[in-house]
Amino acid sequence: MLAVHLPTDLEHRLVRLAKKTGRSKSHYIKQALTSFLEDKEDYLLATQRFEEKNDTVSFDEAKKLIDLGD
Repeated sequence: MLAVHLPTDLEHRLVRLAKKTGRSKSHYIKQALTSFLEDKEDYLLATQRFEEKNDTVSFDEAKKLIDLGD
């Protein structure tokens, strides 16, 4: 169990959404938290990979790699 104190305006928005859709507030909080965590985990993974392999290529090399021509 986790208790979270939300700013009043955010709680009102959440309550309105839950009432309009017939879903629980918990449903939307879980959805939002899942999305946030996935985004943060993806960001951290990308950052880690970038730091591990910091290969760079020139613009001309990149054009050749993706076959843009001259």
